[in-house]
Amino acid sequence: MSGPAIGVIGGSGLYELEGITDVRWRRVRTPFGDPSDEYCTGSFAGRPVIFLPRHGRGHRLTPSELNFRANIWGLKSLGAEWVVSISAVGSMKETIHPLDLVVPDQFFDATKRRVSTFFGDGIVAHVGMADPVCPTLAAALEKAARATGAGVHRGGTYVCIEGPQFSTKAESRIYRGWGVDVIGMTNMPEAKLAREAELCYATLALVTDYDVWHPGHDAVTVEAVIQTLLKNVETAKDVLRRVIPAVGGPRTCACPSLLRSAVITSPAVFPLGTRRRLDLLLGKYFPLERRGRPAGKAKRKGMARG
Repeated sequence: MSGPAIGVIGGSGLYELEGITDVRWRRVRTPFGDPSDEYCTGSFAGRPVIFLPRHGRGHRLTPSELNFRANIWGLKSLGAEWVVSISAVGSMKETIHPLDLVVPDQFFDATKRRVSTFFGDGIVAHVGMADPVCPTLAAALEKAARATGAGVHRGGTYVCIEGPQFSTKAESRIYRGWGVDVIGMTNMPEAKLAREAELCYATLALVTDYDVWHPGHDAVTVEAVIQTLLKNVETAKDVLRRVIPAVGGPRTCACPSLLRSAVITSPAVFPLGTRRRLDLLLGKYFPLERRGRPAGKAKRKGMARG
């Protein structure tokens, strides 16, 4: 195997990834608790791959129960540099049909109960989210998706709701009025945390339905979603088989250095316990001295809001 590891987060219906060799299921402990499941590590087309079933094998966790921090931390600690997120979504546009694939480039976070940062407890960081998707990985995903012959849409906004219930008609109409393209329950705060972890992150969204806004289609039901989802999952696996060999090499995007100027707190006042807990993220910028205090000065750009 060669090159950096590629992480794959499997959404609803995608709990295993066929074709991985040298398979080993690995349990990872993180400072933020347990991830959704063990990580399946191995090799695919000569590339190291790390696969995580987002909802656990057998689909045991609701969107609100997902430990997003642990999931992303585990991928980072195992060596992932690229993360492909597979997610089932509803369409909010007439032109985006069930069974289509979408590679969104924006997210709107409408969740209510989720912790969305690794930071706090004495260390503050403000990571930029203007462009939350890695353009290099998104381009590779689009190319791989189009090669399958599926209907593919590049760009657009994914609105993430809390769930686990589907939208009311009133909510669906409001989201449509915002101009969003697809709706789901799992990509936030996943994308935010991937940015903080300096991972290249992009989503392959599998369209299963028209939510509940479309007058010509029945209201979304679990049965209808699953029927379409099973077809979409096979297409998603085809996309992964194509994109994994195509991703790798030195990262020339901005993702590997997102924390360089994001930490606002002076290293002189870092709480030692917090600094040690976040060493996976901060070690390359604020190395710990022998006696345990962070060395160097924080590079700050701009001012915090609030």
